[in-house]
Formats: sequence, C-alpha cells, structure tokens
Amino acid sequence: MKTSVAKSKEVTRDWYLVDAENLVLGRIATTIANVLRGKNKPTFTPSVDTGDFIIVVNAEKIALTGNKRADKMYYSHSGYPGGIKSITAGKLLDKKPEDLIKHAVKGMLPKNKLARHMLNKLKIYTGPEHPHEAQQPKALNI
Repeated sequence: MKTSVAKSKEVTRDWYLVDAENLVLGRIATTIANVLRGKNKPTFTPSVDTGDFIIVVNAEKIALTGNKRADKMYYSHSGYPGGIKSITAGKLLDKKPEDLIKHAVKGMLPKNKLARHMLNKLKIYTGPEHPHEAQQPKALNI
C-alpha cells in the first residue's frame, strides 16, 4: 500500500455551517481547527492546505465555562513602551465576539504561513444570517 501526498490543486473543499449558540468556546474551536486543517479527511497532508471552509453563525451566543467571562484576559501590545492593552473575555464577547472565536481557533492552528491561509477560510458572523447560501454549506455537528 502506497502513501499518497495531496496536491493543493487536487483538493476539493466543502463548506460547513456551525451554529455556535450555547456551545463551549474551546470545544467548538478544536473541531473548527481540525476541519480547517483537513484532519477529518483521509487525504490529510501536514504540508498542504487540505481543509474546508467553515461558517460560524450566532457567535455572540457562545458559552464560556467557569469564571472565564470575568477572569480570562486577552492582551495586545502596540510595540511601544507601556503600550500593553488588556480586555476580559466578557467584554470582548460583548464588543467583538468574532475575535473571541478567531483567537481561540488561531491558537490551535500551526504557527506558520499555512495557518494564515487556513484562517482565511473561517467566516464568523454574529447573527444567524450569512452571505454564503450559494455555496450550500452542510451542517457540522459538534
């Protein structure tokens, strides 16, 4: 039996729809990261982007367990002395819930140029509507 290596031109990409209402952030992020990488396919190759597109709706209704809403902090730095900024997970969920999911998924992808291409296939929307009906997304059970 021979091992086949996937080529980027031969990869078929599907579209999946995830409804994030009442789902835990970490559990949904691991599933999304695996589908974005293509680990759910038999043609998975680590050096080739074999993943599918993911559409996440109802991002503002995602659940955080424990006291993460008040205790978990997200930091960013401007590069200048004293330029560190912090925001709690609860405030980020109220302000930009898309960034909360995107940050969790980004941390679960490999740290290379390929991960940036994978992250571009993730589409996150706060409400139940999305503009990707023409792609006929399939529901992804989590």
